[in-house]
Amino acid sequence: MIQDRVGRWTIPKGHVEPGESIEQTAVREVAEETGLTNLRLGERLDKLHFFYRREGKLIFMTTHVFLMQAKGDTNALIPEDSEGIADAKWFDAVEAMGLVEYRDTERVFEVAFNKINRRLGRPPIVFNQTAAGKEHI
Repeated sequence: MIQDRVGRWTIPKGHVEPGESIEQTAVREVAEETGLTNLRLGERLDKLHFFYRREGKLIFMTTHVFLMQAKGDTNALIPEDSEGIADAKWFDAVEAMGLVEYRDTERVFEVAFNKINRRLGRPPIVFNQTAAGKEHI
């Protein structure tokens, strides 16, 4: 996960460069924002739509989210300071869900965690919202 310029933990994302496919953009953005260079693109999980402000302008963004596997030295995370990335870290599923503040990202995480668990023959992880916050059951 990356910590954005306002201190929220989220997923890497960015804009498609001319001549680039959505899949190429996903790999490039993860590499740029985390410093990971040995990445294998997996299946597409979802498409997220949201607004954000940059330089006083309201911008609409669509983010295509993919499963991705990092290979090699996965501890060598280097956040991209020039992109406003404050930090990049690995978290387990429960901790990641507790840190995510964007509801759409929570939903995609739950789908991703359970796809991975199914492939590994593990039971699904169920997350519930409670009055006190997120709870793993």
